[in-house]
Amino acid sequence: MSNSSNEAPASSRFANSWHEIDWEASYLKVRELQVRIAKAAKEKQWRKVKQLQRMLVGSYSAKAIAIKRVTENRGRKTAGVDGETWDTPASKWSAIGRMKRNGYKPKPLRRVYIPKSNGKRRPLGIPTMLDRAMQALYMLALEPVSEVHGDPNSYGFRPLRSTKDAIEQLFVNLSRGNSAEWVLEGDIEGCFDNISHEWLIHNVPMDRVVLRKWLKAGIMEQGKYFDTEAGTPQGGIISPLLANWALDGLEPILRERYGKIGSKLAGRSKVNYVRYADDFVITGISQDILDKEVRPLVEAFMAERGLKLSESKTVITNVHRGFDFLGQNLRKYGEKLLTKPSKKNLRNILAKIKSIFDRNKMAITANLIRQLNPVIRGWAYFHKAGTSKETFKYLDHRVWKMLWRWCCRRHPNKGKRWIARKYFTTIGKKNWVFYDSDLKEQSMTLFYASDVAIKRHIKIKADKCFYDPADELYFENRLDYKMKNSEFGLKKAYSLWKRQQRRCPCCNQLITSETGWNIHHVVERHRGGSDNMDNLQLLHPNCHRKIHLAV
Repeated sequence: MSNSSNEAPASSRFANSWHEIDWEASYLKVRELQVRIAKAAKEKQWRKVKQLQRMLVGSYSAKAIAIKRVTENRGRKTAGVDGETWDTPASKWSAIGRMKRNGYKPKPLRRVYIPKSNGKRRPLGIPTMLDRAMQALYMLALEPVSEVHGDPNSYGFRPLRSTKDAIEQLFVNLSRGNSAEWVLEGDIEGCFDNISHEWLIHNVPMDRVVLRKWLKAGIMEQGKYFDTEAGTPQGGIISPLLANWALDGLEPILRERYGKIGSKLAGRSKVNYVRYADDFVITGISQDILDKEVRPLVEAFMAERGLKLSESKTVITNVHRGFDFLGQNLRKYGEKLLTKPSKKNLRNILAKIKSIFDRNKMAITANLIRQLNPVIRGWAYFHKAGTSKETFKYLDHRVWKMLWRWCCRRHPNKGKRWIARKYFTTIGKKNWVFYDSDLKEQSMTLFYASDVAIKRHIKIKADKCFYDPADELYFENRLDYKMKNSEFGLKKAYSLWKRQQRRCPCCNQLITSETGWNIHHVVERHRGGSDNMDNLQLLHPNCHRKIHLAV
């Protein structure tokens, strides 16, 4: 373990509180170590990997970044079994000194349940804040190794990879006239709950003592303690990375058996593999190859890790019948493969929109629009890379019917013409635009899914590594592409983001959809500041709080 005092010039020597930490120096130090870890892993120098990982987890900079991560994500207000949350700068600052390997003993996970779309409940295990921070710390050291040795066509829980990349890769595999016409839809039975602890401990390249403590920490449910004999519970920040590590390795096995993409052997079998988290699809030239050759191979691979395929949900399908994957339906019509939002995904978004109407029967118009817009916009941008225009129009039609019922319910004694004049207007060539007529200065209008232009997604290059300096420029451009083609790109924030060279002016680190962002007024509005671009900055949420605390 390296001496943390060596880190003092980077971030701690001149810091006496949380908001005095030099984040730019901290991120540079951690990034330098991660690049060295990735290089050593690529060269299979495992002793050096272990040494560099010890340096990283012992560094002051990495500990501060780990705490920053777990105190700024969505679950920051959810406590573990100890009821502790780090919601003040003082608590975050003191937590740095508590993050030590020696004497560290994780507390049991707090069991909570969240509803699933099929009516069942998904169990989550919530670690304490200290355990979350320790997991984030060791994750900084493990992720570079995982990126180097991960399956090329694995797209879940990896930097700048997304569901859209997985869908696009499937489109590449299935869209040609001579492409495979059969797919094996893989479903792992309770993946997170059943991964073998012993396999993880002996195969994940990280501190085995700490890993064993996490896996064997146990669960507290309704005041009772239960041992954990298998699995990496959903809710832990490092759980997706551990699951990825367990499932990585299947693609090289398939390539060894059936040949690399583009080879004659691969051309005869057309076996290709795409995975997102624990969902995967394998293509094949015939049903027999997938059923009699590929499936037994996959089952043997999973069995080594304590996993098995679901008998009912693992099916072999012809692309002309279509199949659902990650909220999309992929189906071949003649020689053309189309990707559309799946019927289940459409039902889910309509149910979510209906629940917003149900909760806001007496709300003012502006509040209803504020709640509907991000839901509709986010769903439309998620599906804009497919053949989704007709589905967008159908969604808008259903939303209009809900709006009309909402309006009529509020004004039972008014005529339809009066209701139409009050709540709907014409903008350009578009009629029946729902808006808030009470706002005099600036009208607030509803976002319509059909206004989103259909644009094919450009897939990330599978062989690029986020921690390879040679690919640095590629990922910089990739981040720009991702932000420009997201809902972020429609807002004033995108212009600020580009003007600031994609970085927060406070800490000089990249602003991404994962880090989050706030728009800051240099001269505050209550002091006469305007909303003009010259008076605005895009900041990380923590940097924004830091500036306001200093005022």
